[in-house]
Amino acid sequence: MSARPLDRLAGDFGESWKLTFPCTRAEAEAIDVDFSALAMLEPPPVLMTTEEVVDDAERWRLDAYFDSKPDKATIAAIRALVPSAAASTAKAERVPDADWVTLSQSGLEPVSAGRFFVHTAEYAGAIPPDVRAFAIPAGLAFGTGHHETTTGCLTMLDAMKRRGARVDNLIDLGTGTGLLAFAALHLWPRAYATATDIDSIAIDVTIENAEANGIALGQRQGRVALSVADGTDDALVQRRAPYDLVIANILAGPLVEMAGDIAGISAPGGQLVLAGLLKTQAEGVARAYRRQGFRLAERLDLGDWAILRLRMRR
Repeated sequence: MSARPLDRLAGDFGESWKLTFPCTRAEAEAIDVDFSALAMLEPPPVLMTTEEVVDDAERWRLDAYFDSKPDKATIAAIRALVPSAAASTAKAERVPDADWVTLSQSGLEPVSAGRFFVHTAEYAGAIPPDVRAFAIPAGLAFGTGHHETTTGCLTMLDAMKRRGARVDNLIDLGTGTGLLAFAALHLWPRAYATATDIDSIAIDVTIENAEANGIALGQRQGRVALSVADGTDDALVQRRAPYDLVIANILAGPLVEMAGDIAGISAPGGQLVLAGLLKTQAEGVARAYRRQGFRLAERLDLGDWAILRLRMRR
């Protein structure tokens, strides 16, 4: 049995209520792609998908955690996320005095990607030698390292460094937990680094994670400058441009919409690492960036997901 909590989670609950529905792997992945279906719930539930039978794409489970007993409309909204469970009955189960963050992370194994080792705070095992370890809790923001898109970005960045890529000024758009910005700064420690997110909670989480992992914050070289920003439309982002590395682990739709804006802050010869897109969406995203003067330099497929590295033509 393997567990994968979705990367957007809610806050700490003193006591929880849980709903469980059967689902398929495809449905589990679709939930991760479009969390907006639950935007009307406040606070949003914690969603956790579990592979109940190894390598059986039809035998997955969706658990939804709430800070109060869900009503009928909420139960219907969760059931709608997994169409194969349309005929399933669900009863809210109380989980008294449970720390759902610990519960959701208890089955998570650390992630190894290149020279990086990402683990949760609850991990009590040994950290391998010669790696840069990051403790990233599955909490309030996207990007714990346990999804293929984040793992793929880490792998791609590590490969760039091994091939001798030079980066002096980098930005992580939609940073989530800060993990990718931290990893990039570890690879290029003398670079200027910027990390932004449209969600102020994500920036708060990034500050906490930076402190926990010994990452210096600020606007000088070797530090990560933070900003709550909607894409590239931000004074700090514009002032620090152009960037020779842009990382954007978002979703395919926003990546296409932002192609012109990202081109506008990219240095000639600069590189992009784009993720959050399914393999079926990769060509459409690459096409949008070719129109802005980029060429596809590398593609990495992990599961149903694609990670693209593009380079701005000089």
